[in-house]
Amino acid sequence: MSTFYERLALVNPRGVCVTLVLMTTTTYQVKGMTCGHCVSAVTSEVSAIAGVSDVQVDLETGTVTVTADQPLSEDTVREAVDEAGYELVS
Repeated sequence: MSTFYERLALVNPRGVCVTLVLMTTTTYQVKGMTCGHCVSAVTSEVSAIAGVSDVQVDLETGTVTVTADQPLSEDTVREAVDEAGYELVS
């Protein structure tokens, strides 16, 4: 699993630097996907997680890249992938 955080640093009126996390993009490895139906099932279940704005599934590599407005717990993503019928490896 790898995570990228899109951040914005601002200075508030008191001169204090504040960092905001705008989006997080995390790539997971999923086991068991073999066809377009698999891609659709995983995309549908993971897209239903609150805060998720984009899901990209690469069938060839078995990777699922998720963009959300906040960091997601791995357990939440694992449950969605399990519900779709597949296994989150990392």
